[in-house]
Amino acid sequence: MRLTLPTQRSRAPAGLPAAGARAGLPAVGVHAGLPAVVAMAERGQWVSRDEAIMGTAIHVELWSEDVALAQRAIDAVMAEMHRIDRLMSPFKPESELSLVNREAARRAVPIGAEMFGLIERSLVFSRLSDGAFDITYAGVGHLYDYRQGIAPDAATLQRACQTVGWQRLALDAKARTIRFARDGVRIDLGGFAKGHAVDNSIAILKRLGIAHAVVAAGGDSHVMGDRRGRPWSIAIRDPRDQKRVVAVLPLHDTSISTSGDYERFFERDGVRHHHLIDPKTGTSPSALHSVTILAADGLTSEALSKCVFLMGLAGGLRLVESLPGVDAVVVDATGTLHFSSGLAAAGRSDGGDTRQ
Repeated sequence: MRLTLPTQRSRAPAGLPAAGARAGLPAVGVHAGLPAVVAMAERGQWVSRDEAIMGTAIHVELWSEDVALAQRAIDAVMAEMHRIDRLMSPFKPESELSLVNREAARRAVPIGAEMFGLIERSLVFSRLSDGAFDITYAGVGHLYDYRQGIAPDAATLQRACQTVGWQRLALDAKARTIRFARDGVRIDLGGFAKGHAVDNSIAILKRLGIAHAVVAAGGDSHVMGDRRGRPWSIAIRDPRDQKRVVAVLPLHDTSISTSGDYERFFERDGVRHHHLIDPKTGTSPSALHSVTILAADGLTSEALSKCVFLMGLAGGLRLVESLPGVDAVVVDATGTLHFSSGLAAAGRSDGGDTRQ
């Protein structure tokens, strides 16, 4: 893998895919020189589509020699995104997640195998990160409104923090139920639901015989195959300037997720309140600006991007280095780049500049 790490911030080339985009902008877009919908080649076509689902920008681009098959494949991906949104949205009262949040403090709630498996996986990441990843953060998270610039006062925050803690979730694998240990507990799967949706979408494309594609949901994407003989070029955006990039990663068959303090936020009295909330304090950490994770699957890359952001530079990179097949690019609060040993070694071996 060739790694390009600019020594200073540079503008992204036109059309270059970018990881960690703002809501409403695709995290991975169409490569430079290709029209937005269909690009003709000697054999086959690049076909792409963009929609807004799950509160974020969804982008699908794939290569196929059969345009009808390509459109059916994209239809199937978008349908899967909508299905997961209906199942896991905390904003839809009819979703399974909303049912759990309404009822699980009073009784053990039977849930589907997919939801149960995701909650089990969340507990694995909670243990790995010493509680930095915690789906019960929603007990505090729902008190913030980033569009309206609303944050809870100190007393409200202190009370809400008493409802947070992954240990308050009781799962019964035999009955496939979940129960909350106390009133006020609620969960939110936003920490990896988009990564899970991307994983499912890639599996759908493979079953349909698609070999080259990218699926992106906001800051979470998976590149499958390559761009017909050359790698997908994924640009990591500057956390403070969406028109500039801090690194370019040539990739294939990889999941990549970026979590940053610029995605949903407001500032008050010099403090940036953003959506990446420390479950222990109910507040937003300020030591890092963005974390990008590369892993085999999107659920893992998305969850770990949150883990590392909340654990901080030293602890987060220690976690990454302990996990095989995982790499990270971190931008700290000074704008300095840090990256895991696997990426640093790749950059040196291919002549890339790895200075920070």
